Amino acid sequence: MTHIPDHGTMISLSRALPQPSDRREGERYLTLLRVGSATVDGRRHLCLIRNVSCGGMLIRTYSDLEPGARLSVEFTHGESVVGTVRWVKDGDVGLMFDHAIDVLQLLESAIGGPRPRMPRVQLSATCWVRCGSVTQRSQAIDISQGGMQIRTPKPLYLRDDVLITIPGLPVLAGVVSWTDGESFGVSFNQVMPLQTLIRWLKSRPEGGQLLAAGYAASVEGA
Repeated sequence: MTHIPDHGTMISLSRALPQPSDRREGERYLTLLRVGSATVDGRRHLCLIRNVSCGGMLIRTYSDLEPGARLSVEFTHGESVVGTVRWVKDGDVGLMFDHAIDVLQLLESAIGGPRPRMPRVQLSATCWVRCGSVTQRSQAIDISQGGMQIRTPKPLYLRDDVLITIPGLPVLAGVVSWTDGESFGVSFNQVMPLQTLIRWLKSRPEGGQLLAAGYAASVEGA
């Protein structure tokens, strides 16, 4: 799998489209808007936002895109930009915006506004949920870096501490944060590394379909 760098998104005051070799540190600002979602032909895909300028952005996406493709990218809480793919190289995509954006306003909202939401991947997977001394064979409905939705044979209760085991992932410790009467939302005690989640999704038989599937917008956690 391609290595995912740990640095955050870089924001530039330039109107030029970021390039793969862009390293002009003097005109950049560092923020934490790394995880986003790109919408192509009505479908939402996971992406990492690496560079943003007034005129465009450089993203890493886990779907096949070609120059000329039209897409929108959500990169802050509830905000998105629309543009055209200008180049694709080694998994990175250069997106030229339809209209220039105010990156200083973007930076200000990133620092003072709500934290970015984590995309939630819909799936159906068997898991085992331990609460106290009881372990139940259960079903995972969706998963994000911060939590997951599950269905269990017997009910759980708000604030229950649970341990979730899914083949291929480390044991996930969390707490029940919500229920709709049929399913339960579990917020993980620690955010799962994005690379761990993507590697696991790709290892599943339906991995490609999962990464290309629609993402339900979620707050951090579940």
